[in-house]
Amino acid sequence: MSTTTDEQASTSAAGDAEDIQWRFSQIKGNLDVEENPTDADIISCIEFSHDGELLATGDKGGRVVIFQRDQSGKYVNGQRSTEYNVYSTFQSHEPEFDYLKSLEIEEKINKIRWLRKKNAAQFLVSTNDKTIKLWKISERERKVADGGWNLRSEEGSQRSAGFPLRLPQLVPMELIVEASPRRVYANAHTYHINSISVNSDQETYLSADDLRINLWHLEITNQSFNIVDIKPTNMEELTEVITAAEFHPSECHLFVYSSSKGSIRLCDMRQRALCDEQAKLFEEPEDPASRSFFSEIISSVSDVKFSHNGRYLLTRDYLTVKVWDLNMESRPVETYHVHEYLRSKLCTLYENDCIFDKFECGWSGDDRHIVTGSYNNFFRTFKRNSNIDMTLEACPEIAKPRTVLKPKKVSLGGKKKKDEISADSLDFTRKILHAAWHPQDNIIAVAATNNLYIFQDR
Repeated sequence: MSTTTDEQASTSAAGDAEDIQWRFSQIKGNLDVEENPTDADIISCIEFSHDGELLATGDKGGRVVIFQRDQSGKYVNGQRSTEYNVYSTFQSHEPEFDYLKSLEIEEKINKIRWLRKKNAAQFLVSTNDKTIKLWKISERERKVADGGWNLRSEEGSQRSAGFPLRLPQLVPMELIVEASPRRVYANAHTYHINSISVNSDQETYLSADDLRINLWHLEITNQSFNIVDIKPTNMEELTEVITAAEFHPSECHLFVYSSSKGSIRLCDMRQRALCDEQAKLFEEPEDPASRSFFSEIISSVSDVKFSHNGRYLLTRDYLTVKVWDLNMESRPVETYHVHEYLRSKLCTLYENDCIFDKFECGWSGDDRHIVTGSYNNFFRTFKRNSNIDMTLEACPEIAKPRTVLKPKKVSLGGKKKKDEISADSLDFTRKILHAAWHPQDNIIAVAATNNLYIFQDR
């Protein structure tokens, strides 16, 4: 088992010592309000499209902003431009009120998932706590020419019956990107939706809340099938909740879900309609010597992702990211410590509720690298099966064109070396919860509060 830790120095030497050197590409957002952003502007999810040409973000105000990669064909130093520009902005969800439960439903976007492109239009699925929507994103650059082509004259008066019929004409217009809701899937979840995942068949998708997972057909809005239900008869017997769920990238009958107890269950829909009994259970035995009051909290899995080739699972808990081989359930094949220096600060993190933060994780397009977030606007990258890992920071100081990111090092106590940052001085209000890696190129997008940073390989 390959294991890397924070104690190992982040390699930054030139030459073959590291294969990727990250540099700043661009920032989207308002740096002037980074210190005190409005709650509605805080980014709550990010997602690249399958070809990486589009990048979508959702925020707590219910808005979706789509960025498009530069289409001019411009190349810099032999590399295609990684500049992303605003393509479309629309209001996906509005605040609602559940009158039966006297409960406010936030407009915050919890997840966005793209469908594979089949024609000129793009489709994405977005969700807040209760309602899922399918959106069509299309371009329009032609319009019907004015002029009353049918039965009325240009002045608006009725034409005589003998007037020759004029057919409509399409004329060029300024490009408009339209986002239109095609389907609304509502009233299927009692608890808050934490995950949606589009199946590889591109016809069905799943949605998961704390206790149930439902299977939908994209064309049917008034019916879904419950495929996982872990709700006990007596809620006082509840011991765990579902934290994330995802379909296999190529096997349409397989999906995986994680729990607050740190377990990951792989389910096969061919075996039974209700997948209460998993096909495989991935769980690492706990070391009794290291057990503490916080053990169960920090073992909760906040995110799970299949590798692009479908062979591995990537999971994120509070302190680590782990890689699991689908053929070995007993323990992960790789464990990477994200911020081990926080283990001694769990009491403080519990008191300020940071211990309940849900960090996401992601694979590089070739499945050889991993990205995930941390505090102080740090994000971490790991090269698998090596000792190469980096701690990088998304901050205004590096927001200059082609600035090469300098790896950070956090001191674990004792005498602080030059260029090291003390673990006691970390800002826990600045955190990278959402990070995504481009599906083909070495481009990383991270959400730092209300700003979207984009980095690329040097």
